[in-house]
Amino acid sequence: MKANNIHSGIPNNIPEELFETLINSKNIKIERIISKGHKTPKGQWYDQDWNEFVILIKGRAAILFESNSVEIFLESGDYLDIPAHKKHRVEWTDEYVETIWLAVHYK
Repeated sequence: MKANNIHSGIPNNIPEELFETLINSKNIKIERIISKGHKTPKGQWYDQDWNEFVILIKGRAAILFESNSVEIFLESGDYLDIPAHKKHRVEWTDEYVETIWLAVHYK
């Protein structure tokens, strides 16, 4: 068994948001997501079949939910539990520092 580090292996150049599956099973999927100035394209919404618990490990971001049109600002350590089919989008992520998300998708 080998320990890994959530902060390691981050490329210097991140032209597209980076999604890495850390664990995947029938009832749970855990991802490391790395953003740097990335956001959901205008007019698009995430509408996921699974619940998603997301915690910001590093950086800053804002998430917008379609139902209330209010941005939720997130900093390192902040987390959200997003129910399945709750439409949301990433409005912005920090352009100067990598934003590292840990996303847990569960049924």
